Formats: sequence, C-alpha cells, structure tokens
Amino acid sequence: MLAVHRADGYPAQWPTRPSHFLRPADQLAAWVAVSGAGEVLGHVALGRDSSAGEQWTGLHGGDGTVAVSRLFVDPAARGQGLGERLLAAAVRQVRHWGLVPVLDVVAGSTPALHLYRSLGWQELAVVTQEWSGGVTVPVHCFALNSPADDGR
Repeated sequence: MLAVHRADGYPAQWPTRPSHFLRPADQLAAWVAVSGAGEVLGHVALGRDSSAGEQWTGLHGGDGTVAVSRLFVDPAARGQGLGERLLAAAVRQVRHWGLVPVLDVVAGSTPALHLYRSLGWQELAVVTQEWSGGVTVPVHCFALNSPADDGR
C-alpha cells in the first residue's frame, strides 16, 4: 500500500493505522492478490458507506447498493489486468447479494476514473466530501447498473 501511496497519492491521506484502513469496521468482504513469494500485489474491499450509494438511493430509492471501498494494485504489478480481476470478484459478490455496486473516486485520480469509465461504470454525480482535518475533496460517484457490463 505504501508503494501505491508514493506513486499515486492513494490513499489521499495516509492513515495513522494502515491495518484499520484496510479493515474498516463497515467492511463486508475483501480480496487480496498475492505473488508466489507472498507479497501483496493488490486489494479490493466492499463496504456500506459511500457518496455514490447515497446518490444511487436518491435516484432509485431503497437501500440496494454496496460500495467498492478500496481498490489498489502495486505499481510493479500493473498492466496485467490484476485490478480488473479484483474488481470483477467484488462485483460478482455484490451481484450475488442482489445489489448494485457503487464507488467513489477522488476527482484528481485520472487513471482510476479512466478505468471505471472504460469498464462501463456510469457517473452519477460529483459531490464534495468532508474528510478529517477539515479537508474538502471533490469526488466522482459511480454505479455499475447493468449486469451486462460486469464481464468487461
């Protein structure tokens, strides 16, 4: 995770306790990609809280979403489709639960925005989030409404 933070600035605010960042209290499920040598190459997690979930609920009603709350791939392991495979595993689980996958992306995260758009995620809105320390951040809210987009 430190290599990702150094390369991409993700997470945008380095957590005091990285283990809590990777295992938040609202986490519903997570997957980790590991090399043959046991090194963590990528991580994806599902949680409940997201601005995208709020946006989707405002448009469609009900409580039918689960958020992709973490997704990252070590810079040394990129370009092999690992991020897409991790994301696909998370989306399959959300669909298994009969829900809609959603996610939030910080506005300045151009590679992540490109990835989600290229995989068929629909942008719902851009909202402002208040983070710890009084930091205000614009965030893009996405949903993957159509199960037909899941296999991309």
